[in-house]
Amino acid sequence: MHINKMAIENTFNKYHKAGLFLMLGLLIATLVYLYAFYQENGDIIRRDISLTGGTSVTVYHPADVSELKTFLERDFEEVSIRETSDLRTGEQISVIIEVKESPEEIIPALEEFFSITLDESNSSIEFTGSTLGAEFYKQLRFAVILAFILMSGVVFVLFKNLIPSLAVILAAFANMAMTVAVVNLLGISVSGAGILAFLMLIDYSIDSNILLTTRVLKKREGTLNQRIYGAFKTGITMLVAAILGAIISLFLVSGFSEVLKQIFTIVLIGLCLDIFNTWVANVSMIKWYADRKGMQ
Repeated sequence: MHINKMAIENTFNKYHKAGLFLMLGLLIATLVYLYAFYQENGDIIRRDISLTGGTSVTVYHPADVSELKTFLERDFEEVSIRETSDLRTGEQISVIIEVKESPEEIIPALEEFFSITLDESNSSIEFTGSTLGAEFYKQLRFAVILAFILMSGVVFVLFKNLIPSLAVILAAFANMAMTVAVVNLLGISVSGAGILAFLMLIDYSIDSNILLTTRVLKKREGTLNQRIYGAFKTGITMLVAAILGAIISLFLVSGFSEVLKQIFTIVLIGLCLDIFNTWVANVSMIKWYADRKGMQ
């Protein structure tokens, strides 16, 4: 099939601003959703017990998850149950039960359901106090905000120009906000490891946007569109490799580690959104700026 490069370039020149307006519309919708979520839940994310306080019990015994959940919800307000399975056979390995109550309250109920005495041979128990969990979450949240501020400072120092710097920061912020919204819509309760995944996304999003902006505004080889296309080829290759790595890692750990599974899930969501926020929206802003400055 013959591809008319001139027609593609003309279409890009004519409609490239649409990417910016689309991103701004999605960002506004995202912020409205997150505000409504905050009003209902008191935070912009769902936190698991490692950040709110509570008890996590892993029982190495087969169970019907829906029956167990129904049984526990008679006496406990918030019950979260996950199961781990053997990657090769799909056979259930364990069930993980999380509640806000203490171990002394949940253990008798679990022993009644499973008809066994829980001990070190068939279960493991973790308890986090509410004060400790809240303080841990506060520190992690501060780390994310500080990282974003420091990254923004680096961007301003690197480009020494307001508009390109704001474009990079806006794209990175949109990527973070949209990732949080998708994580909420999927019903994921974020752990401390999940917060670290968001820190990883800040770094990756800033890197990809700096790559684009540096290639387009600081280099002079070729035309503006050729520099954009060159940056796109490099950036999208890196992005696809990272996405494939996240998918493979997610597949490998899905039956073994809930912590790693959450990290790779959040990273995968953020990387997919970064395709839009960097290579559609930020490209639109950078080209618009370069056109106004008469850069060719």
